[in-house]
Amino acid sequence: EGDLLNTQTRENLTETIRSAARLKLLNAVDPKNMIIFAPEHVKHTVTVFTDVDCAFCRKLHSEIADYNKYGIAIRYLAFPRSGVNTESYYKAVSVWCSADRKAALTRAKLGERMKRTTCDNPVRQEMDLADRLGVNATPTLILEDGSLISGYIPPDRMSKMLDRLASASP
Repeated sequence: EGDLLNTQTRENLTETIRSAARLKLLNAVDPKNMIIFAPEHVKHTVTVFTDVDCAFCRKLHSEIADYNKYGIAIRYLAFPRSGVNTESYYKAVSVWCSADRKAALTRAKLGERMKRTTCDNPVRQEMDLADRLGVNATPTLILEDGSLISGYIPPDRMSKMLDRLASASP
């Protein structure tokens, strides 16, 4: 049991396979089913599983303009940690069912009470996807190379990390 490592290169071969599988699953998600905050010129894209009631998700979102200034597009997928048929779940659905999802997500993350609404929405499918990807916390970030990081990363640090990853890839 455990990960397979190449002892000469120190590469985690198991994680390389996991990352590729994550990317395959994420690439199957229609961007129309995401709430995307992107700068005019996108340098990097990060997919974030988020919960409107998560403190560090709120911190990340409060700095969305800074991520965008660094050229980082943030693609949100819903992952209400408390599960289906909970207050967080209904907030995520209400955000999705809003005429302006980006504004609704921002208001929800600021703690504004959401009027409970319903419509056809991808929240449950996104929660299922999170389970398949091994997401168990919020925020969970999936980077362009498929690596998964649980937790908040400040915009400047994320930008440097993504630049390093991009320069290291073939």
